[in-house]
Amino acid sequence: MNNLIAPSVLAADFANLQRDIEMVDNSEADWFHIDIMDGVFVPNISFGMPVLKAIKKHATKTIDVHLMIVNPDQYIQTFADLGADILTVHYEACTHLHRTIQAIKAAGMKAGVALNPHTPIAVLEDIIADLDLVCIMSVNPGFGGQSFIENTYKKVSQLKHLIEFTESSCQIEIDGGVTNLNANKLIEAGANVLVAGSYVFGAENPTETIADLKNIIQ
Repeated sequence: MNNLIAPSVLAADFANLQRDIEMVDNSEADWFHIDIMDGVFVPNISFGMPVLKAIKKHATKTIDVHLMIVNPDQYIQTFADLGADILTVHYEACTHLHRTIQAIKAAGMKAGVALNPHTPIAVLEDIIADLDLVCIMSVNPGFGGQSFIENTYKKVSQLKHLIEFTESSCQIEIDGGVTNLNANKLIEAGANVLVAGSYVFGAENPTETIADLKNIIQ
């Protein structure tokens, strides 16, 4: 699999959202990572359907939607209709995870599962073969700009072993605190999709920062 960069729109300038979306379009980035937060599952509210609709109008790359919400099942078709290519739900938010994953796929999207920092990889053993993506949270979900949790490397390695053992084809995504200092080590551990928010959008030249990250992980 190719190693991918997915800038997190949560860190973009919302007053200049079209500009930032077009910057990602014209950069070496591969995906748009869109965090949807409800203020219940995580202690923050990000943005909802109207903003995603506006992003989709200008985005020309894969839309990777990460739901940090309770009851994600009731919104699956809505996000499919809004143009999400990948829909990731949290393991911790899904009582009937297998059913949720099947519903995401039935709606025509790829299906992902995100794990909070305290959630062990082992909980995925019975579902890994059905997944297209696993998102390992390398910070506590809810806010951008947090410090990277070092235990993430071990979790990535464990997940890589599980994927190889089950012959799953799912991708490993890392979300939180990704910079040029840990990108290569994450790829070496087995990750292949790196989400970068404040590191990209807070840079003096975001396009160059994306290119540098891409160069590191090739």
